[in-house]
Amino acid sequence: MDRVGVVELSLSGRGPKRGFIFDDHRMALPCWALAMRGEAPALLLTLDRHFDLVAPRPWSLTPDLKDGRAMDDFARYQLDTRNYDHVIAAMELGIVSDVIAVARNHPQEAIKDLVWQDSRGQAHRILRAPRVSKLSEGFGLKGRGGPSQQAEEWMVNASSMLLDFDLDCFTSPSDAEPLNIVPWPASLIEDYLLPEGSELFWDRVLQKTSALTFAKEPVHCGGIIESNRLFETACRVIFQKLLRADLP
Repeated sequence: MDRVGVVELSLSGRGPKRGFIFDDHRMALPCWALAMRGEAPALLLTLDRHFDLVAPRPWSLTPDLKDGRAMDDFARYQLDTRNYDHVIAAMELGIVSDVIAVARNHPQEAIKDLVWQDSRGQAHRILRAPRVSKLSEGFGLKGRGGPSQQAEEWMVNASSMLLDFDLDCFTSPSDAEPLNIVPWPASLIEDYLLPEGSELFWDRVLQKTSALTFAKEPVHCGGIIESNRLFETACRVIFQKLLRADLP
């Protein structure tokens, strides 16, 4: 993918064979379009500090999903620079069917409905969870109910999945200075992503995942230097321990 600021990876571990790394989270959109070209809409699993579920502003021209340059320009110049409307934009464009969103904070404008009905009348389901353990607890057990059962049912019926990370998922505001960001150590990232008993959950996810996207979001991660440090830490968990692949 020859786009400024987007690095495409060939992955050799379990799960997706394609990966994309970039700074601004909205750049996930053209990567999803490229990864899903010619396939049915994907179930999206996105992990973030914020629920990026803000409805995009109306656009006058719908981009051609097969035109990589048009999709790139659309994401850069039509989506919000605050990087929180790309998920619903992907639903509107038919790239994403439903979304499982793992996050902790709601932007003020984020929808809180369980279903988003797009401009074509297509309904898209939304499942929210504050952490991976809420989805993986009891995963695969009959009759347990709750978000883990919903997630499993959606995965069974999905033809493919997209796995998406925002690096700021692995940060918290400082208790002393809420505007300051505290990056998580590797041990906390691992506990969050790979809680005890999550093996079956991740096996099911990775079996169907077509591509991985990873936003570095330096503005939300303490700046370029802190973001790069946290990125290296998170990659050791995501690529080596979750995907069992080489480091990017």
